[in-house]
Amino acid sequence: MAAGLAVMAPLAPRPARACGGTFCDSGPMSMPVEQTGETILFVIDEGFVEAHIQIQYDPQTNAEKFAWVVPVTALPEFSVGSQQLFANLLATTVPSYGFSGWSEPCGGTFGDDGWDGCDGTGGGGDDGGIKLDVGGPPPPPDEPEVVLATTVGAFEVFVLDGGTVQGVMQWLGDNGFAQDPAAEPILAEYLAEGHLFVAFRLQQDADVAEIHPIALRYAGTEPCVPIRLTRIAAQEDMDIRALFLADSRVSSSNWRHVTLNPLKIDWLGLGVNYRDLVTLAVDEPGANGHAFVTEYAGSSEIVSREGLLGPLWSSPAFGMAPTSVEAAVLLLDQGFYDFDEMGDCVAQHPLIDGLVATYLPVPPGTDLALRCTDPIAYGNAADPLAWDPAAFEAALEERIIVPGQHANALLDGFGYLTRLYTTLSPIEMTEDPMFHPTPDLPEQATLTWQGQRNTFCDGSASFELPDGRLVAMLEPLSWPDIAPGQMPWVETIEYLPAVGAPVVEVDNRDAIAALLEAWNMQYGPPQSPFLGSCHGETTGGPGDGGATVGGPPTGTDTESSGPGANDDLGKGCGCRGGPNGPGGAGGLGLGLLLLGARVRSRHREQG
Repeated sequence: MAAGLAVMAPLAPRPARACGGTFCDSGPMSMPVEQTGETILFVIDEGFVEAHIQIQYDPQTNAEKFAWVVPVTALPEFSVGSQQLFANLLATTVPSYGFSGWSEPCGGTFGDDGWDGCDGTGGGGDDGGIKLDVGGPPPPPDEPEVVLATTVGAFEVFVLDGGTVQGVMQWLGDNGFAQDPAAEPILAEYLAEGHLFVAFRLQQDADVAEIHPIALRYAGTEPCVPIRLTRIAAQEDMDIRALFLADSRVSSSNWRHVTLNPLKIDWLGLGVNYRDLVTLAVDEPGANGHAFVTEYAGSSEIVSREGLLGPLWSSPAFGMAPTSVEAAVLLLDQGFYDFDEMGDCVAQHPLIDGLVATYLPVPPGTDLALRCTDPIAYGNAADPLAWDPAAFEAALEERIIVPGQHANALLDGFGYLTRLYTTLSPIEMTEDPMFHPTPDLPEQATLTWQGQRNTFCDGSASFELPDGRLVAMLEPLSWPDIAPGQMPWVETIEYLPAVGAPVVEVDNRDAIAALLEAWNMQYGPPQSPFLGSCHGETTGGPGDGGATVGGPPTGTDTESSGPGANDDLGKGCGCRGGPNGPGGAGGLGLGLLLLGARVRSRHREQG
């Protein structure tokens, strides 16, 4: 299991921040929880910050419950977040790398096979009862006061104020939260700074399929992603994704920004090494492990609205359905289930299966396709005693309808979306990245990066990067390892101020250009179909209308831009180029944010 953890800062002189980490359920069969990633959506809204925390659960684990603790400096408002919004945000902003193929006609085709604290810890509960008594006389000095006890969707939420580390740990243990002694010194720091603690746990009667995002809203202007206590349960090179809906681009205020070296991308592998490249890039001197790549910065209109809120979804109708049969029919009629392109009956919202499993449970072995093919039979198979019209109506409204409405409102109200990405290992989680609007920075809205591989009758091959630079290929089926041990992983490392242009602190562009030139002189010169002529004629493949000499390459190009895509080379004029192909030394722009010192326990060879 893994949970994303969030932080926000208020307008008050002392910033309010929230953050945390996850552990397993307590009890004799408890299991350690390895946190594999964090995804957090921040909404920056005129004096308020909303942090939407995506909770990721690994169904292969055997843990039945989980929880986590979030340090905050002010009491937030809580609500259920939209799981589908996270899915749509991530799906529509992921970068991709690909290439098209061109081959010289040779009578055939070439075949190719600042602030350093926020984190928390917690654990899921056992079957014991919650020992809470909100109100009444104040607790002893060493025990925290429970200032809020409520439910948010499938979660119980408790806000603790004051006490000592021993008192907080005792409260967690008494109330079914697993404890980790490694958290104690970090909790002590938060207590010394006057933090409150928000403890979340999955309700005892809730199933893990009901897990949903949690949203916290604070007065504030500067978000922060929690890092430090996350290391207790984190894996090596954990993915960190921070998304921002705001009125402008958002960047880190205390980490650095880097641009990746496109010569290190495995273009022929469709960017299969992208994650490893980011991991190595943020280890470069000057970045020192605290960095983000800016994967997208542009209009929020790119985000799909599909699945956020169905046009027929209506929770009151379920409240008036007295039987499980009528409920099953309504699920189909309102479009909560439908056939996919493979003919399978699938849920149209990621949380509906969890609700159906709770309120319309069926015996093991029941054909779930009945939800689409015969809802009456499915309803008859469901346990009639589990169906609770009022409870289902309330859960549907709180966990799906209202979050979907809010997700639509957020996308309507904020026109700019930023997506940042990095990887971190536990040893590197020493400083929390904070963020601020950077309205002077340009958009970075390109998501598909496309190069072109050229093959020629003499057996040589070249590759043209999206910026126009040519690379001599040793052989056409593998991306070359150019200047191993010398080629940098990043082009630039920058500080991005809130106002003004980036401050370039490390600039490797000249060194990269020199290494590429030396490579091309040794193994080239790389040829290009853009240069030269075919005896001064206008030529082209059949049916393409011809192409003027000196213009773009002719022939049929087939693009490959995703995993598993094919690259069938087409035909065209075999015009030859010299060593100086089109384009200059401009870089492929992918941003990263970095700051601070980072020490890695692992060692990698460059190249």
